[in-house]
Amino acid sequence: MAAGIQLPGSGETIELQQQVARLQALLEASRQVHSTIREDEVLEQTLRIVVRELEMAGAAFPSVGLAYGNVKDLNLGDGSGSSQPIYLLQDREGRRMTELVVAPPDGRELTIYEADFLEGLALQTAVALENARNHERNVQWARVQQDLDAARNIQRSLLPQSLPEISGYSVAYRSVTCYEVGGDYLDIVEQPDGGVLMVVADVAGKGMASAIMSTSFRAAFRAIASTGLPLDELGTRMNQHHWAEGEEARRRYVTAIFMRLNPERGELEVVNAGHNPGFLLAPGGEIVQFESTGTPLGMLPGMRYSTEKCGFTPGARLLFYTDGLTEVFRGDEEFGQERLLDVFCKCPAVKADDILGALWTAIGEFAQGAAQGDDMTALALCREAQ
Repeated sequence: MAAGIQLPGSGETIELQQQVARLQALLEASRQVHSTIREDEVLEQTLRIVVRELEMAGAAFPSVGLAYGNVKDLNLGDGSGSSQPIYLLQDREGRRMTELVVAPPDGRELTIYEADFLEGLALQTAVALENARNHERNVQWARVQQDLDAARNIQRSLLPQSLPEISGYSVAYRSVTCYEVGGDYLDIVEQPDGGVLMVVADVAGKGMASAIMSTSFRAAFRAIASTGLPLDELGTRMNQHHWAEGEEARRRYVTAIFMRLNPERGELEVVNAGHNPGFLLAPGGEIVQFESTGTPLGMLPGMRYSTEKCGFTPGARLLFYTDGLTEVFRGDEEFGQERLLDVFCKCPAVKADDILGALWTAIGEFAQGAAQGDDMTALALCREAQ
């Protein structure tokens, strides 16, 4: 008789103890699942818990090709595991990440305890899996950012690190990329005969692809410039070289404006290959614009370019720039070429660096804090007044 006696409340106590034991088991399983930040280890840990600790015949994540236990019992021939219990793993936004397929022993149905445990385990696995994927994305982004930082430093180092000291002249440049790296290019090369060769160029597009083409353009320009070719022939050679680089290079064609200065004679030679017009402001206020005389480099084979020559008298100033300076917007209103020319002409400064500072100030005030939308590069050359 004594063995059959049940004390009041003893059933509730046993059930409470079972619930505590289930919760402790789920907490331990959760700890194991969250003990790693590798996606494959999160999933493998979950499968081991299901088979070893919950004593299921087998378990799998079919969508990622992971299985554990008796794979034959999983019946995954169609990849869906439709004959076994399936637990969907979703991220915080409710998007499907994968699903857990379970094979109970001997094909029986799951008990309520087992089903509750698997639901809780699937929820914890989903959280751990999303955290692991976020961590991997962060690691990959940090690696990309590190590469971009290195590329930015390299690209900056390829700009002129020192400017030539030309008696009676001042020269300055500014170059600010829209992203970490960009497609604008500027160079100044002193030549053996005392001349100074300058170029401002703009590779089509922005970002890494344009930056790579910009570096290739620099190598070609430096090699061809060292031969001392006439300026029009230099433009022709640069065009043919870029065309010969292949289809991808042709998609990244280059607009460029080349200039050779003879400081002693105060003479300029200019070739414009599909680039924005260069501005020359004479001391008396006359404006000369160096318009394009041919297509951008690499767009068409066999192009020829003509040279424009003019004097560069004392008190004159010159500006070459990329379209990032003019294509600055305030709402629907563009800063534009006319406004750039107006600021350039009215600037009271006489030194090249001060003139560029005034241009950047005017553009910044116009943009009213809007984000930069394109690479911005400019070169200014001034001759001292006598």
